[in-house]
Amino acid sequence: MSQEKVVVGLSGGVDSTVCAYLLKQRGFDVIGVTMDLWPGENGDKAIQDAKKVSEKLEIPHYILDFREEFKDKVVNNFIESYFMGLTPNPCVVCNRYVKGEALLRKAYELGAASIATGHYAKVEKHPITGRYAIRNSKTAQKDQTYALYRLTQEQLKAMVLPIGDYTKDEVRKIAEEVSGSIAQKGDSQDICFIPDGDYSAFIINQRGESGKTGNFVDFEGNVLGKHKGVIHYTVGQRKGLGLAFGKPKYVYSVDPKLNTVVLCDNEALFQKKLYAGQLSYMAFEKFEDGMRLQAKIRYGNKMAWCTVKMIDDDRLECVFDDPQRAVTPGQSLVLYDGEYVAGGGIILPWQD
Repeated sequence: MSQEKVVVGLSGGVDSTVCAYLLKQRGFDVIGVTMDLWPGENGDKAIQDAKKVSEKLEIPHYILDFREEFKDKVVNNFIESYFMGLTPNPCVVCNRYVKGEALLRKAYELGAASIATGHYAKVEKHPITGRYAIRNSKTAQKDQTYALYRLTQEQLKAMVLPIGDYTKDEVRKIAEEVSGSIAQKGDSQDICFIPDGDYSAFIINQRGESGKTGNFVDFEGNVLGKHKGVIHYTVGQRKGLGLAFGKPKYVYSVDPKLNTVVLCDNEALFQKKLYAGQLSYMAFEKFEDGMRLQAKIRYGNKMAWCTVKMIDDDRLECVFDDPQRAVTPGQSLVLYDGEYVAGGGIILPWQD
C-alpha cells in the first residue's frame, strides 16, 4: 500500500518545520513546498531555510512562484481597501486564495491528496451539521482559527493541521529534534510583505500617492484640523493624528467619499451592533435569524456573545450582548459555535 502524499507549505520557520516532521513521523509521503510570494530578503532567506529543513527531513522540496496570485489577490486588495477607508486583514485573504486555492491546485498536480500548514488550529466535522469546520487549537495564545474562516468545504476536506494538538512550547521542543537553529527562530510578522509594519509607506511606494489631504471633523461636521490622506488612519487610532486637544481623541470613522476622518472620545468607540458582508459559511450552511453565537471582531480580541440576523442574501446584522470597542470596517467578523468556526464576513462601514 502506497503512502498518502501530502504537500506541506514550508516557510523555514518553527511551525511549518514541525508540521512536516510530524506528518513524516506519521507515515505520510511528505513533499515540502515553499511559496515565493513577494520579492525581498525575507523571502530569499525563507527559501534557503526551507531547503535546509527539507534536506534534514529527507523530503523533496519545490519552490512555487505564486507572486502573480499573491499580488493580484492579496496585495492589490490590501492597497485598494485602505483607499476605500477600510482596514483589511491580508492573512485572511491569503489563506483563502493562495494557501487554500493556489497551493491546493499545485498539490493535486503533484499527485497529493492534501495540503498541510503550520497553523494552530484543527479541522474537524461539526458534530451536528457534519460540515467541515476549523476548531480551536490546544493553545489559546497562538490560536489561528480567526484567519482561516474563509476556507471552503473542499479546501477543509483536503487540509491537515497537525500542530493544532500542541502548545507553542511543545512545538519548539519538537523543532529541536530537527534543527536547533530553527527551534530558536522568532515568530513571523503578521503581514509578511510589510516587515517594518509601516503600512502607509508601503502603500505610497506601491501606488505612488497617498491620496488627498482632507479634514478631521467631529460628529457635527466641525473642522478640527487637516489629515494627510485616508490611508493613514484606522478606527480606534489615537497616535499620529498630529493634533492637540487637551484630552485623547480617536478615529471614529474614515469616509473616503467626503475625504474626512471623524474623531471622537473613547466612549463613542463602543458599539453593540455591526453589519458584515462577503459572508463565508463553515460549520453551518447558512445563518438563521436569532442564532446565538460567539464572535471576534479582530484577531487578538476575546470571544463575545452575540445574536445574528440576516439582512439579505449576503449581509448580516450582529448585535453583541456587551458593547465592543473600535469596530473596524474591513476587518473580519468571525463567528463561533463553541470551539468551531461557524463562518463570518467582512465588517461593513457603520450604518443605521
